[in-house]
Amino acid sequence: MTKTFTLALLGNPNCGKSSVFNHLTGLRQKVGNFPGVTVDKKVGKTTLPNQQEITLIDFPGTYSFYPTSIDERIVVQALSNPQDENYPDGVLYIADVTKLEKHLLLLTQLRDLGLPILLALNMADVAEKEGLQVDAGRLSQSLELPVVKISGRTGQGLEQLKLELQKMAGEDSTHSVSKPFFRMTDVERNTARAAKEIVPNANTYQGLLVAHHYDWLPFLSDAQRKLIADVAQQNNFHSLRAQVDETMKRFDKFTPMVRAVVQEQGSEERRFTDRLDNVLTHRVFGPIIFFTLMLLVFQAIFAWASYPMDLIESFFGYTGELVKTYIPDGWFSSLLTDGIIAGLGGILVFIPQIAILFFLISLLEEVGYMARAAYMFDNVMRSFGLNGRSIVALVSGGACAIPAIMSTRTIGNWKERLITILVTPFISCSARIPVYTVLIGFVVPPRTVAGIFNMQGLAFMGLYLLGIVGALLAAWIFKLILNTKERSFLMLELPEYRKPVMRNVGLTVWEKVKSFVIEAGQIILAISIVLWFLASYGPSQEMEQAREEALATAEAQNLDDTETQNLIAARQIEASYAGHIGKAIEPAIEPLGYDWKIGIALITSFAAREVFVGTMATIYSIGSEGDEYSVRDRMAKERNPVTGERVYTLATSLSLLLFYVFAMQCMSTLAVVKRETKSWKWPTIQFFFMTALAYLSALLAYQWLS
Repeated sequence: MTKTFTLALLGNPNCGKSSVFNHLTGLRQKVGNFPGVTVDKKVGKTTLPNQQEITLIDFPGTYSFYPTSIDERIVVQALSNPQDENYPDGVLYIADVTKLEKHLLLLTQLRDLGLPILLALNMADVAEKEGLQVDAGRLSQSLELPVVKISGRTGQGLEQLKLELQKMAGEDSTHSVSKPFFRMTDVERNTARAAKEIVPNANTYQGLLVAHHYDWLPFLSDAQRKLIADVAQQNNFHSLRAQVDETMKRFDKFTPMVRAVVQEQGSEERRFTDRLDNVLTHRVFGPIIFFTLMLLVFQAIFAWASYPMDLIESFFGYTGELVKTYIPDGWFSSLLTDGIIAGLGGILVFIPQIAILFFLISLLEEVGYMARAAYMFDNVMRSFGLNGRSIVALVSGGACAIPAIMSTRTIGNWKERLITILVTPFISCSARIPVYTVLIGFVVPPRTVAGIFNMQGLAFMGLYLLGIVGALLAAWIFKLILNTKERSFLMLELPEYRKPVMRNVGLTVWEKVKSFVIEAGQIILAISIVLWFLASYGPSQEMEQAREEALATAEAQNLDDTETQNLIAARQIEASYAGHIGKAIEPAIEPLGYDWKIGIALITSFAAREVFVGTMATIYSIGSEGDEYSVRDRMAKERNPVTGERVYTLATSLSLLLFYVFAMQCMSTLAVVKRETKSWKWPTIQFFFMTALAYLSALLAYQWLS
């Protein structure tokens, strides 16, 4: 069987590489991950004019072979080792023709690997509009590489690009070069030759890369690392100094080439970008504009998502009713309605929020604004162990932590991305609103302050601010705990403001939604079924006894059918396995002021925080059709059967509020954290850390006020 030709798609960040990849592959792409790391890779198929099918690997955007982030390390790891599973047969290098000089450093490094390379000068339409002229033929002769002008936005030049790729993928390919671009010093050459002997089939420049990065390259053994370190010491090889010298020599060589082929550099678009940046990145107006935009995004998620979310919930509610109508009552009917259908509804109901968030964020990314946001807030975020890009996730976490955590993929530094993932659930999301609405009334009276501010509204805002403070403090703690060798600084290029490519936006939204439904959805559905089983079943004798007692009470109190069913549900949930767990954990939660009923709510609300209200409704014999206020009224009347005191006192209610501010009470979020970190280690740490903080804060509040 003939091996499929594999093409690496490489380029600097913001070069338009994703647009070209999407044009070439369309929906024939999938997302995987590079071995040993949690960074995604896109792999796609494209068909050449001669009907030959080749595989494209879209590598992360990279500035050079001297990495400053996990993303860039992936590129070095794959290309310095010819035995790597992602090692390509050829390279398609995408360069922004309007910033050609900046984008040729990595190209010349790739050229020294000896691989066939095709240089695609992207954004040719923009260059033409600006009056920028590039002599592609002369550049091709200077670099000794084929050069094609294209536009990933319009599709211009892509047919010619495919014809060149066809030549590259053919058996008679002449795209490879043997003459190196960079001339090594004797010290570099001797060290590189010794290092390349360790890596099968490596050339001299790959040996130099191994000599530079032996301390972290995963395919080297400890013995090999020691051997390279000894060789470097013997040759007096200083890696950092050599990296700087190599970079400067490369620029000295290709800068005259660029200036010889580029004429009439237009500046109208650059002037337009500069004028906008004077306002959008202003020290005062910049943050105000950013938070205004994020507020609009936040409101759009609430306003636009509410209608499709209501439709999805109505659909699954209607489907559940159909099942109850046409399938006899029993365990199977209950499994379908309360387990599988409810679980699917709990997954798919998040799709509108995820789609809307990533649609808006992708628009801002395509336009070029999100790079400015990261630039503005990088210094502030870094003091807490975060990144400038973390601000987007933290703000969008106010709508839902799930899409917010997924948005952290734009953070290149793994430590900062991980910290952002771990602390984002501290931001109060929309699911906490029903809980806050019910409990605030027990803590703060409905008074007006200064004639315009409602005290309960101020308390509501205070809970959100408390979550933000918790997130920043937790980030600072994780910053101290997580020690990595990776250097933490933000390196990005501020692109010109451009019209968004809707094809890219659509594919981004599709990818995010699909990955959530397929990957995280499997975990959510499984946990939903487990929760259904725990709440629906218990020791048979106890369940039957609970039913009989409920029927006897209903008959004595002359309750109607609905009230009777609610009473049966309340008694049976106490006798269920979930009820037994609630009773079992009661000694642990009693110091917080909670009884076993609240314990059950803590367990069931793990499916989603807002389930707390529904659980209270069931336990207190309030039908599911009751709203939050009827539940609150019934909770206000609840008395301790031993002492006769109100259950929801100021101390208990404040304790519960603090618990729900800090606790990780959402299995969907944990599932997404597992998906993003590719491990159960971090969601487990996150769960216990947040639970411990929630327990401690709730304990202190209750013991102080009671």
